[in-house]
Amino acid sequence: MQIQKDRKTAILLGATGLVGSQLLLQLLEHPAYQKVIVLSRRKPAVQHAHLEVHLVDFDSPADFAHLLKGEDLFCALGTTLKKAGSRAAFFKVDFTYTREVARAARQNGVAQLLLVSAVGASPHSLFFYSRVKGELEQALKKLDFWAFHIFQPSVLMGKRKEVRFGEEIAGIALSRIDRLTQGALLKSYRPVDASTVANAMLVAAQQLQPGVHVHSSDDIHQLAEEPHLWITKQ
Repeated sequence: MQIQKDRKTAILLGATGLVGSQLLLQLLEHPAYQKVIVLSRRKPAVQHAHLEVHLVDFDSPADFAHLLKGEDLFCALGTTLKKAGSRAAFFKVDFTYTREVARAARQNGVAQLLLVSAVGASPHSLFFYSRVKGELEQALKKLDFWAFHIFQPSVLMGKRKEVRFGEEIAGIALSRIDRLTQGALLKSYRPVDASTVANAMLVAAQQLQPGVHVHSSDDIHQLAEEPHLWITKQ
């Protein structure tokens, strides 16, 4: 398999979400990408010469599978149980939609998959949310991408369209603990800004390391601090 380093096409799933919206902005300014393909149910607020947006019905993957052609697939699609309305609806968005998009992309020759998961993700978790995330990670590993990067951030910080009081309170509390302990405690549970996750994903994509890689919140912070791998267009 020939791995391309520049003039790449990125495919982005979840472009209107917290991490996805940051990814979109950073992908459009990154010199390694000449095109960014977005699959979404609604249009993102961004317009750009390198941006190609397709409004799709994720319940009919066969209708848009032909669009999933490029080098790097970034998956940041996700919802909440409250917003989804039921466990079945949540599973469809967080598991089925992502798996079907990834499967079609792999069949089309996409080499790298970069997934936003969550801390504590495990197919054996007692918590439904964490169990679904873990099941998704396991399912995507079976697709045998040349490189598969799993990002497991703790509480995500940033401006959301909807208010999530529980996450805001947890984020504030963990941020204070992190400052008081100077990062010595709760490394895997350090709150992380959505833009930092997006930055780390882009850095990882350019490292071109084959295999499966799991990145905790602490790893995400460290990846995002590698300036020699992040070059903004002048």
